[in-house]
Amino acid sequence: MKLNYRIVVFAAAVLFGLFFSAPSLLQTEKGAKITLGLDLQGGLHMLLGVKTEEAVTSRLKSMASSIKHFTDRNQILIDDLGVSEEHIAFTLLDSDDATQLQELFDELEGEAVAVDGERYTVTLTPEAVEQTKKQSVDQAIETIRNRLDQFGLAEPTVARQGEEKILVELPGIKTQEEEQRARELISRAAKLELMAVDEERNMRVFSMTPSEASTYGDVILEDAIHPQMKHLVKEIPILDGSMLTNAQVAFDQNNRPVINFSLNAEGAQIFGDFTGKNVGNHLAIVLDGKVYSAPVINERIGGGSGQISGNYSVMEAQDLAIALRSGALLAPIILLEKRSVGPSLGADSIEASMIALIGGFLLVVVFMMLYYRGAGVIANIALVANLFIILAVMALFGATLTLPGMAGIVLTVGMAVDANVIIAERVRELLYEGVSIHKAIEQGYDNAMRAILDANITTLIAAVVLYAYGTGAIKGFAITISIGILASMLTAILGTHGIYQMLEPRIQKTRNLALWFGTKGEK
Repeated sequence: MKLNYRIVVFAAAVLFGLFFSAPSLLQTEKGAKITLGLDLQGGLHMLLGVKTEEAVTSRLKSMASSIKHFTDRNQILIDDLGVSEEHIAFTLLDSDDATQLQELFDELEGEAVAVDGERYTVTLTPEAVEQTKKQSVDQAIETIRNRLDQFGLAEPTVARQGEEKILVELPGIKTQEEEQRARELISRAAKLELMAVDEERNMRVFSMTPSEASTYGDVILEDAIHPQMKHLVKEIPILDGSMLTNAQVAFDQNNRPVINFSLNAEGAQIFGDFTGKNVGNHLAIVLDGKVYSAPVINERIGGGSGQISGNYSVMEAQDLAIALRSGALLAPIILLEKRSVGPSLGADSIEASMIALIGGFLLVVVFMMLYYRGAGVIANIALVANLFIILAVMALFGATLTLPGMAGIVLTVGMAVDANVIIAERVRELLYEGVSIHKAIEQGYDNAMRAILDANITTLIAAVVLYAYGTGAIKGFAITISIGILASMLTAILGTHGIYQMLEPRIQKTRNLALWFGTKGEK
């Protein structure tokens, strides 16, 4: 026997496969492991819808807040500032301020301003409306993904479906409590607003209707801790959660969980200006349309920080802080479809897949040994190495193994041995013609190479297309097929060639072609 560079590379690949696949096979605590997908370990499948039209209203409210802050800061007098689902309207009391007000409109993007005398109407352009709707879905996908990552779930799938739908798959969700917590974290708007209380009319809030409140530019909000309480606040917020930079759980003097939040420079300036001008008044801290607290402003509050207190547990406070840190959803999320995959169903899928994999593997191994004898044993060694390399690469990159992925591995077993069948047949053909063993091996590999490369490259192209245009399950199939093809080219071409070269002196010595190749040689 003699070593060659091919056998050294093959041995290194086998050691790589054994080392990096071991944590997944043995389920050790340390080391990178393959994550089982939703269909294998159970979990939660949800299809969500995004109410994109409400993102447009939210953007108009944000623009109205900018108008109010700009006019207050620059002492521009306006009246009847209000927001509807389609536009912002207000009256400019001094026409001399029109030029200065135009500076604000020049900074805003996507707005169309109509002026009728002293009455201003601000709307979004059709392009801005479409952009806002599209942005609300993109932002929802990113926000949900960030929340789930901070929640600690392994390999969640969050992907767009169509124009306004989002697919969410959460492997590992096994209990009703975990499912409920995940659903609340995903769907929670986490929209933080700081709003001014209408001091003049707040005492009449219980006798006031929502329509009457709207005539004063107010809205009636429920108290989060005491639902029977109501608050009358100005419809246009002082600032919103888009200016939030951080949110962390802390504890008050009574050891109850609270959430401390901080604002960016712009938010801190707006917050400081408002509190400085409204000492003695109430400031409502509103989260998802409910008032969590409405403290009296005792002095100007600088530094851009605040606190949300409420009647919630430590876990609820942590989830709320995650939602706030990851950003508020621009539009509400609705649940369109939900399917729970139980762990038992996942276990059945794994069992069926393993039976298929082991059964197919054993049949291939037995056939190769009986038909090709020694060449079949060499092919089987390459096949086993191929499986270890696939698992190692998937574990190293933290890939998720799904049921289609398992099917891809089963299919790879057949594809991996196919190259060795082509090589063995080419070698046997040359031996039939009376060619020497050395020449038969070398020419056999040369003759088989074109067919093997053509088949593998075309399959690899198909796998790349499947990955590029497919969804989660199809992507998993494409990944395992791609890794299997590349691994089989390493093991079936380079590895087995190196083994033949290493064993060639022994083959030459015995010249037992029936033992080594399953053939009697020259016809």
